[in-house]
Amino acid sequence: MPEIVTEEIPESLAGERLDRVVSLIAEISRSDAAITIASGAVQLDGAIASIGKLRLKVGQVVSVDLSKLPQVELPGPDPSVLVNIVYVDEHIIVVNKAAGVVVHPGAGNMEHTLVNGLLALYPEISSVGEEHRPGIVHRLDIGTTGLLIVARTQEAYEELVAMMSLREVKRHYLALVWGHPSAPMGTIDAPIGRDPRDPLRMAVVASGKPARTNYEVLVTFPEPEVSLVACELETGRTHQIRVHLQATGHPVVGDPNYGGARAPLVLGRPFLHAERLVFDHPITGEPLTFEVPLPADLQVALDRCQQDV
Repeated sequence: MPEIVTEEIPESLAGERLDRVVSLIAEISRSDAAITIASGAVQLDGAIASIGKLRLKVGQVVSVDLSKLPQVELPGPDPSVLVNIVYVDEHIIVVNKAAGVVVHPGAGNMEHTLVNGLLALYPEISSVGEEHRPGIVHRLDIGTTGLLIVARTQEAYEELVAMMSLREVKRHYLALVWGHPSAPMGTIDAPIGRDPRDPLRMAVVASGKPARTNYEVLVTFPEPEVSLVACELETGRTHQIRVHLQATGHPVVGDPNYGGARAPLVLGRPFLHAERLVFDHPITGEPLTFEVPLPADLQVALDRCQQDV
């Protein structure tokens, strides 16, 4: 069955070649994008496009049939990837992801991913969900730590995907941000799309997809001037929390891509941790709640702030 992904060209991608845009949309290499275009799997404004070097204009619509992407080697088991299992039963797995671990193979990261480690422990997930990222229902950025749900059966996968769409899975994060937000709590309701200044990043843009993040300031620190903030996702856009907090003028401490990498708190990654998951079991309906503490590096940074109070 066709699996079509469509993107309207924003200003940030105006003038870019079609093959580069296809590689961004489909998360594949430029060479695979060229093969995809040659196979007739790409349409431009409703017509099949066959020239990868074609330069695109604002407002044009590119559609890619993901079911026709070049077949790549599927991920295999890798027991060297350590997986911290928080919970497992016959239908689901809950993982505490470590920093620096990519969730699933993709362009530039084909090996040593969380999926490879999971396949070594639970080979049956190879037939669950999408074959290039088996079992994966939602993702965390490479620098983000914390809780992630993985489906162990197809039935659980389909139910979890539906629950995510209906916002029935509550995902809670802790973030340390620069400055002191003026409102102690609120909702950031701002669409997210590609950054007009850098199409490899995301930003709040009028043409973006709807995105909502609820936040609450838990504690503020005077020196350095930072705040510990609890966030809950209502949607799941790429880099959503990081982009939304930057847009409010309070970027995540340690975030090199969204204005948070600065002295005196130099972390090497964003201070962002998926600390809590609340959802009903996709098969039994049992209410489930999972929590994991801050990893050591983030706890050290937080302790440093508290010592200066």
